[in-house]
Amino acid sequence: MEISEDKHVSVTNEFNNFTDALKKFGKLVETTVIQKKEERLGLYVKNEDTIDYEKFYESVLELFGPEIKSQDVKSFYRKLSNNPDAPVDWCEIFGYFLSEEDALASQLDEENLVFLVSRKQRIGLTGGWKRDVVKCLVKIPQLDFLIIATQKGSITVLNSQMRAQANINVTDTSWITGCDYLPQLKRIVAVTERTIIIWDYKAQGSSQDNCFVIKPMDHCLLCVCVVPMTDHLCRDDILMGDDGGFVNRFTLNSDDFGLKQSKNKKKMQSQILDSKNFKNIKRKLHNDWVMKIKYIQPLNCFGSCSLDSIHSFVLESLKRLEDNMPVREFSMPRGANTFVYCIKANVIVTGGDDKILRLWHPNISTKPVGKLVGHMFSITELVTNEKDQHVISLSSAKVFRVWDIQTLSLLQVFHDSQGGPGDMQIYAVIFDYNHGMLVTGSSVIDMYPLTRMIQDTKQIPHSHDQDINVMVYNRTFHQLLTICSESIIKVWELETGHQIYQIFDPHGSSIEVTTAAIDKSGFVLATGAYNGTLKLWDFGSGQEMKVLVERKDWKEGDHWLHQLTFLLTNEKNHFLILALEYNGRIKLVQGKEEDPLLAVIWELPEVVPIFIQGKKVISLTVSSKPKAMNIPIPEVELEPNEDEPNYNPGISTEVTCFDVLIMEGYNMIAAATVNGIIILWNFVPCTVTELHRPEDALILDPDLDPKRLKVNAMLFLFRSSDCVRKISEESITSSARSDSTHGLQSNKGSKSSIYEAETKGEHSGGTKGETIAGQKNDTAILPSTLLTEHPPPVLVTAHEDGHLRIWSMQGKLLKDMLPFTKHSAISLTTLHTDVCARVLLAGNMEGHVILWNIGSFLNPPYDEKKFKQLIAWRGHALKIVNVIYVEDKQVVLTSSVDGSVRIWHARNGHYCGYFGQRRTFELNEVTDFILPCDVSEHPVEVKEESKYTEKKQKYEYPLVFDRDKWRKMSSFSLLFRQPIPKPFDVNQEFKFFKSLSSPKIRRNILESTMTGNREAGVIFGSLPIYRVPSPTSLRFLPLIGADAHKESSENFQGKKKGGRILHSQSRRRSLRKSLAPGVNLTSAFFPVIQK
Repeated sequence: MEISEDKHVSVTNEFNNFTDALKKFGKLVETTVIQKKEERLGLYVKNEDTIDYEKFYESVLELFGPEIKSQDVKSFYRKLSNNPDAPVDWCEIFGYFLSEEDALASQLDEENLVFLVSRKQRIGLTGGWKRDVVKCLVKIPQLDFLIIATQKGSITVLNSQMRAQANINVTDTSWITGCDYLPQLKRIVAVTERTIIIWDYKAQGSSQDNCFVIKPMDHCLLCVCVVPMTDHLCRDDILMGDDGGFVNRFTLNSDDFGLKQSKNKKKMQSQILDSKNFKNIKRKLHNDWVMKIKYIQPLNCFGSCSLDSIHSFVLESLKRLEDNMPVREFSMPRGANTFVYCIKANVIVTGGDDKILRLWHPNISTKPVGKLVGHMFSITELVTNEKDQHVISLSSAKVFRVWDIQTLSLLQVFHDSQGGPGDMQIYAVIFDYNHGMLVTGSSVIDMYPLTRMIQDTKQIPHSHDQDINVMVYNRTFHQLLTICSESIIKVWELETGHQIYQIFDPHGSSIEVTTAAIDKSGFVLATGAYNGTLKLWDFGSGQEMKVLVERKDWKEGDHWLHQLTFLLTNEKNHFLILALEYNGRIKLVQGKEEDPLLAVIWELPEVVPIFIQGKKVISLTVSSKPKAMNIPIPEVELEPNEDEPNYNPGISTEVTCFDVLIMEGYNMIAAATVNGIIILWNFVPCTVTELHRPEDALILDPDLDPKRLKVNAMLFLFRSSDCVRKISEESITSSARSDSTHGLQSNKGSKSSIYEAETKGEHSGGTKGETIAGQKNDTAILPSTLLTEHPPPVLVTAHEDGHLRIWSMQGKLLKDMLPFTKHSAISLTTLHTDVCARVLLAGNMEGHVILWNIGSFLNPPYDEKKFKQLIAWRGHALKIVNVIYVEDKQVVLTSSVDGSVRIWHARNGHYCGYFGQRRTFELNEVTDFILPCDVSEHPVEVKEESKYTEKKQKYEYPLVFDRDKWRKMSSFSLLFRQPIPKPFDVNQEFKFFKSLSSPKIRRNILESTMTGNREAGVIFGSLPIYRVPSPTSLRFLPLIGADAHKESSENFQGKKKGGRILHSQSRRRSLRKSLAPGVNLTSAFFPVIQK
């Protein structure tokens, strides 16, 4: 009995505790909802009591214990943030939902939808009319502006920032029913019920003076569209539909609007033109109102829809308007209100009062190829998103539905719930491709952005919760591996950006993984940790294979692994890893098939202290008792006669980075130290060479940064025989293709390789490779890599001072450059090159990515002009850890200490996304130019100037005679002996011109007055008038050849003023008149200024 009573008491206590926890949880939710509502209204001020996700998660854990799952808490908090008014229940915090609809709604959160309705933007009308509505919206992608026409006659042009550029209020009693842009005439056309309005929106002056009205029309015009005509430069054709079922083709020429107004008589009304003077072809195609008309350029046809049930939709060429031949007609019950054409899918979608979307093939008018059902009211508007293959439909109840045109599936449903009863109708809808948003027009203008645009531009890219230490690319499986400082390994799919698997604490709890490497086969992964342990993993499954255990005599942090590299072996399941520790020691780790543990075979001897003593080359000997046989790098030792080095222990000699080259007869290791010393291990002759040592490498100055000379990364640049053969084949193929397509225009915007320009440049040699008969020699079509010997390897280093340096194997500096990033010198942190060493990438401390084309540079004699920087862009706001170039996809991968891994297009630096985002990457398509939310700098492309274009030199005008320069250039006595030169003698030494310099006057901006007289015309009346002050040093100019110049100047002034003018005062004559050529250029540099 006592036991049962105790159980009853414990159950009662648990129930009471849980009830109290639910009450506290309700108060927490209530406080969070109030905060979110105030944040939406902009009334909330952040303080210490602000509840963010972390504080909310900690409070829930205190109430219900650690059994709560983080994903359930995250979905609950997201529901409160997205919709504070949504009903919530406490069971949702435990992952239980009241119905399947709630569970589906929690999974289909707002971030997975096509349009982010919560980020809708709204702007009012600028015309000043009350109770006016937008009747037509037209987007001009080429000019990136939006035309808005309201019902009561206001036409406005908005720029890309949605600011008004031009506006006109048409003084017409009729309402505007449609508008469009005339590309040839550069004007805007609008139609009312009885007139056609042509407006020159770019002309200055009153808008009414730049507006032409064409009337009268036979029927009430309901819609208008422009027919693109590239063969007529001064002509535009428009198509109009009216209430009589007619389709009109109206021709507009520039001569029709060439009338100029009188300068004295100013018209306050629009200029009226007679419609009978214009060419108008019309044909009756419908028995009811023509609701919409469009010209479909890919089909070279126009389409018009009507409320007629028999002639609902017509698709025909323009020639059918001139005859009475049958046309293609599509019939549907109750007609069609709107239609749209999808280019990629090659279907026409129609919608009308029967609430059904029908998909038609352009050549099949008898039966639709598909139907989309779901709307409960009449369909009024249809637009398409060609890039994503979406069709957006709108009903009269302001309900939007987004459909996938390929799968015929419904993706999203949303409606405009704001507005009163008078704001229910939406008259115009367009999709803005440039900015990725849906624009609607009613009494206001609403803009619904695509979710991916908000994710890319507003959300902070987030791949890991902590700083990223390692990023490695697996070429075999096209997968990416990243490791953060929290010791979490994540493997991502490159094509989609989705995570495949992750490993927590691979080296044990609280042990940070600092480096990793993948072997050439792609099946084995090696990771190194802070405590010196090294592990091998099966990359496909993530299973541990072998381990290098930590020894007991190791001190903490003494064997911190900094860099790993796999070495190729001939034996199967035999692994060799070259490891660099933070203390500067390089060791070789071996893993055999029969051994479960990894073992250290040998360590490279320390040679930097010997170099400090002054020795440049150190000889090595192969160990007589090696621990392993048949390994690529032999176990070497210092020769016995080498003395123990004596040097200042305060000088840092730790190795910071290394690279290995074991290929085609080369067996080398290059390493660099923290004080900038570069050494080369060559295992063929068994020597170690000091390639470079900075001048102040051994200077200890407490005022200087000890890491100022540090080399952060280094790479061997070498092309194997396979790469040379591959480049040669590509060069010959590219040459043949360029010859076959000679004279044809290239496809602008086509996806090509970033080093394609290098291949083309090798064959653009003019007539050098042509013989007398006009045929090319065999050597003319061969690339330079075949005409020269096999190029030797070179070494590239990235330095702390921001410089990039290229070295030969003999230690000669081939190139020293500072990358161009619009900033001062920034420390370079990482380097990367492709397999064939044609592209070089670097990342720096402030998040910039720099890309060079080095394909032609690697061929001796190493021309510096062939080392070309193509582009630089800012990929992160913080330090870049690794940068990788993927050749087959032509993308660049970057990782940073900000915890994100991002992907970019290599050609233009366009942002594609980040690993861990919800939507899939679109690597094969040209993306819109967007920037992450933490980056505001645009990419900087370095374009090479053509050798055929004249380089423009910049001079500062005016120039004056500098006496100091003259004294330094010539001796007074020598010039005195020279004979007096004759006027206009061209045989001069031109010392006078060399003595010209910029005037020592104030460099202020010229003051401008108001615009000139309007009666002078449009051009000259708009030119500003400047007042140029006379230079103070003008009186010091020597008068050379005064006789000739006096006569010429007097003749000039006499002609100008109508007679000969004699000077009352004669000019002073002195010996200075013979100190320069006999031409005084004062009048040329300083024209006469009338007071």
